Amino acid sequence: MKKIITLLFLLANIGLVSSQSSIINSKKFSIKKDTLKKTTKVVEKVEKEVEPVAVAPDSVIVETGKFVFFKKNAHASYYHDKFNGKRTASGKRFDNKKLSAAHRKFPFGTKLRITNEANGKSVVVEVIDRGPFARGREIDLSKKAFMEITSNKGSGSVIVKIEELQK
Repeated sequence: MKKIITLLFLLANIGLVSSQSSIINSKKFSIKKDTLKKTTKVVEKVEKEVEPVAVAPDSVIVETGKFVFFKKNAHASYYHDKFNGKRTASGKRFDNKKLSAAHRKFPFGTKLRITNEANGKSVVVEVIDRGPFARGREIDLSKKAFMEITSNKGSGSVIVKIEELQK
């Protein structure tokens, strides 16, 4: 009896596998070459010209172009001092005294204008790293960039607007 049940079970499995393989062979699958998830970003029609400003010696130099809106109500935080001198994902060494940032999607070298929505202060930073990896946070700023836009120096995060420099 056991042999008959085992034989029937094997025949059922073979029939199931062969029917599945014929279904798979009949469908045509395409292999995607790009494994990155493509996202679309909403671009508002609000574009502003870059205003000329006095540049400090260690500031990010901004070329001419337009800032295009990327995201509003983004949660920004800043790097801890323990990351000073360590290599970033781009290969550069991180310095908390420079105007730099980490973002998950923007390419390295992208210039972003970060504006504090509470007081209107803004700073232009360069993306040199990936992150932040904390859920709910959109961008990590260097300590210098964060302190330039915040009004409460004791806080660790701020709600900002992010704009990308389009050349």
